[in-house]
Amino acid sequence: MKRLTRYAQSFMLTVGLLLSLLASHAAIAAVDQSDVISAIKSPAISQALNNQATDNNTLDNQIMALHDNWNTLLSRHVKPINQGHSSAVDYAAMQQDRAILTLYLKQLGQITQTQFDAWDKPAQLAMLINAYNAWTVELILTKYPDIDSIKDLGGFFSSPWDKSFIPLLGKTRSLDDIEHKLIRGSDRYNDPRIHFAVNCASIGCPALREEAYTGAKLDMQLDAQTQRFLADSSRNYAKGDTVYLSAIFKWYGDDFTKGFNGADSVDAFLLLYPSGLKLSPALQTAAEKQQLNIDFLDYDWSLNAVR
Repeated sequence: MKRLTRYAQSFMLTVGLLLSLLASHAAIAAVDQSDVISAIKSPAISQALNNQATDNNTLDNQIMALHDNWNTLLSRHVKPINQGHSSAVDYAAMQQDRAILTLYLKQLGQITQTQFDAWDKPAQLAMLINAYNAWTVELILTKYPDIDSIKDLGGFFSSPWDKSFIPLLGKTRSLDDIEHKLIRGSDRYNDPRIHFAVNCASIGCPALREEAYTGAKLDMQLDAQTQRFLADSSRNYAKGDTVYLSAIFKWYGDDFTKGFNGADSVDAFLLLYPSGLKLSPALQTAAEKQQLNIDFLDYDWSLNAVR
């Protein structure tokens, strides 16, 4: 449906040209196959199709260029740590480059729902993940350096995630809106790997990736983030007959039961990434039978700042 929306104008142009070429016939229904083939091969139709290909490439390039400023900030100020399994953010340096962040957030806010719906799903999801992460950094910068945890930005009866302060797709939204409504609640994506891509500015979170997400590379990036997180023994590990997992798998367990790549449970999802946790043969057998003994670890909400 999205692809039809994207190509609708050019399709109508093509149909119009075709009908124009056939208008000299007494009735369109009487046009034989050779007439249609000749019309399709006409210079006018060929030019319309060539223009469509150019328009598509232009749109793809524009979507990719949208995230250039965010990519610059990430490559400059996010540092891999813990043997590359995680990352830390140089918020002081981000603060100095805040004008670039502000420009990027403004660019995101100018995207309309109609424009967004015309993109393919990977481009949509990449934008939403980037928006969540970039606005989280902006939220931290509103109080940095006088902050030890993102939770410090909440109130007694509210959390930092339910504050509505983000102009996105024509509405003012919260971080929860982006993650739980636009990403998880839309039923457009159904990809549990997003939990290893969205970053809540905390040590317990999966790494903030050192580059922006893009539609063209999204599948590879999400796979890499998943492997990276599972291989981080400070957040996930196997010991004896038990697998110790991040609380993410408890909070969002249902997301791992919806058939992603055939996985209908956390156990089955872990088997999609056998090199991540380095499960023993016995634990792999238990996972295949969906009989893993799983304990969930405490979550560290300390700020993921460089030390």
